Amino acid sequence: MPIDNTRRPVALTGDRTTGPLHLGHYVGSLKNRVSLQATHRQFLLLADTQALTDNAHDPARVQQSVLEVATDYLAVGIDPDQTTICVQSHLPALAELTLLYLNFVTVARLERNPTIKDEIQARRFGRNVPAGFLCYPAAQAADITAFMATVVPVGEDQSPLIEQTNEIVRRINRQAGRSVLPEARALVPEIGRLPGIDGKSKMSKSQGNTIPLSASPDQIRTAVERMFTDPKHLRASDPGKVEGNVVFTYLDAFDEDRAAVRELKERYRRGGLGDVAVKRRLNDILQEILAPIRARRIAIADDPEHVLKVLRDGTAQSRALTQETLGNVRDALGLFKLDPSG
Repeated sequence: MPIDNTRRPVALTGDRTTGPLHLGHYVGSLKNRVSLQATHRQFLLLADTQALTDNAHDPARVQQSVLEVATDYLAVGIDPDQTTICVQSHLPALAELTLLYLNFVTVARLERNPTIKDEIQARRFGRNVPAGFLCYPAAQAADITAFMATVVPVGEDQSPLIEQTNEIVRRINRQAGRSVLPEARALVPEIGRLPGIDGKSKMSKSQGNTIPLSASPDQIRTAVERMFTDPKHLRASDPGKVEGNVVFTYLDAFDEDRAAVRELKERYRRGGLGDVAVKRRLNDILQEILAPIRARRIAIADDPEHVLKVLRDGTAQSRALTQETLGNVRDALGLFKLDPSG
């Protein structure tokens, strides 16, 4: 049964719809979202418009991923009676707010945003970066403020985007001479950014180094076997390096037996523990975590009409709220009214 969300602080987050979600999303944000829905009025945004900023050549992928990501949300425990799930492209207020906010930020500031700089470099855009991608911070500011959110669960690498959102909020409020929009804070998980299984970068769908939440037992096992460890650790008897070892990073993130992990690290460092044994332990843990998620996901995917209803209902609620915020911002900026009574 839906709960009364009217008095709760607002949390907003979401994901670009470029493919199924993975363990990096689970550690970086999804676990926080499941917890937050009990204490906050939470909105999850399926960011299909933002996904087009670097996927305009493949709109079918973006479209198909909307239901994929929504299914992942429900499979990990997001409850649509507690959390509102909505589709970005069906919220026109977000596009208009983005356009308005771009008047309060410079190109130089957009280019200096560390998150954007890193992403541009990773995609090797150079000066051919799509304008929509460069303007991502303003678009995310529109998303956050449209819902009047004060909490945004994100990975640490996304914190600069929240900082830039608050810069835009302060400029809008100064321009209006009153508090129109609230500032937001990033809610960063204790576990840092999860690396890809190759150890070379963060877990990323575009890098192909992920473990999807929908992974089969064989896919999980294969991914763990491929994980980067210590290339100099050739025999079990050799001393090994734990730092930068992806298997131990994942054990830190998912193994609840902290004492056992510390003992494994000590044995690995001094020699006498092989990679196969460590990977076997990690595989068992990931199989246990992902099995119930995979089972729920299969059941949910069998009823796409239910998922569509969740999205229709959530988007309708969100459209009313975001249009109200847009109206407040337009009034605060003194935009001309064709209908003086409106």
